[in-house]
Amino acid sequence: MRLTILGGGGFRVPLVHRALLDDARRDAPGRCTELVLYDTDSTRARVIASVLAAQAAGVPGAPAVRIADDLDQALRGTDFVFSAIRVGGTAGRVMDERIPLSEGVLGQETVGAGGVLYGLRTVLVALDIAERVAAAAPDAWVINFTNPAGMVTEAMSAVLGDRVIGICDSPVGLVRRATRAVGADPDRVTFDYVGLNHLGWLRTLEMDGRDLLPGLLADEQALDSFEEGKLFGADWLRALGALPNEYLHYYYFRRETLRSVREAAKTRGEFLDQQQSGFFEEAAAAPHRSHELWERTRLQREVTYMAESRAASGGWQRDTCDLDGGGYDRVALALMRAVAGDEGTRLILNVRNGTTVPALAPEAVIETVCVVDAKGARPLPCAPLREDQLGLMLQLKAVERAAIQAAVHEDRDAALRALALHPLVDSPAVAARILARAHGAKPVATVR
Repeated sequence: MRLTILGGGGFRVPLVHRALLDDARRDAPGRCTELVLYDTDSTRARVIASVLAAQAAGVPGAPAVRIADDLDQALRGTDFVFSAIRVGGTAGRVMDERIPLSEGVLGQETVGAGGVLYGLRTVLVALDIAERVAAAAPDAWVINFTNPAGMVTEAMSAVLGDRVIGICDSPVGLVRRATRAVGADPDRVTFDYVGLNHLGWLRTLEMDGRDLLPGLLADEQALDSFEEGKLFGADWLRALGALPNEYLHYYYFRRETLRSVREAAKTRGEFLDQQQSGFFEEAAAAPHRSHELWERTRLQREVTYMAESRAASGGWQRDTCDLDGGGYDRVALALMRAVAGDEGTRLILNVRNGTTVPALAPEAVIETVCVVDAKGARPLPCAPLREDQLGLMLQLKAVERAAIQAAVHEDRDAALRALALHPLVDSPAVAARILARAHGAKPVATVR
């Protein structure tokens, strides 16, 4: 089986490769035998290839790794495509965060004005990729890692239909931590999770026909044992009657997180821009140390993840069991195995809505529990959403769809709506100024 990673010079690619090596050690059926890396930055692709070579040393049956020179070459003959691009690089992320902050509103990679700016810059590139996949590899499945994952997956689905599926590691991390907190067997629990990417709720957690979530919400000590419990606090979680995705902290505690972000010496984007630039420079100069340098950098990245939200909720540190860096890789490989092996696996994914949430259009992409087999991912029915949950979903979906319209049709009015209607942007005048500044500073990136 051949797997192609677009954005193959991305920092997190070795995590996917690490999961592929686990399959090789087990001689798993249908495992990946060839990994193709494609990136517009050839230097980064070579550095990551050196990290992968060090990881694979001594592993029998490790997939062969090849760097492709152009996109069509990377796609031809592939079975799966992981799309993990960052249009504009980390410098673009710095811009997405700093411009909104200068106007007094949250700047974050996927949430608020920063997420809208990132989407406006990314949608056309993602559509170009979708069209190239449809032409060069029409039978391939596309697994989209690219943020904002829900928006980008919805844009690509206009070309690829259900053959593009978006993934995120936040929901599976939430389920894993909640299951651990109640002492349940992860292989026996079922759950109801629904929302949009970075905007969802875990609403039931069942084992042997009994919902364990009410007991967890009533147990303050258990709630304080994992990340989401610490982020949101027992009182608020009991009031919600559900466990929110960690990114909802930006919505529910907007003042606190905005203050924390503004008080930080660097934005998350600035930290990652400096950190990754340093890593790639060092590793390019000393390829024999690339894996050691990558592991050191990865751990620092995980330790500082969502530091501003943790600072706004008490300044606690991440649990060591959440620092292994696994997440996207596990979801992506589980999805690939389920499709290739026709397994009927249940996963939380970003897929077209169909009739799952009746208030949304059938083609709108949501994030929910799906059954995955050789035919792809099908969302399972879910209980009706509460008014507060549905209200946020409807408002954010309007933002996502306006951003797609703005990018595809170069429609300034749609771009202004996307920014001004976001609940974390408090004024059309502010939105107009953000849009004007972003347009003047917009980094250029293309897919070759």
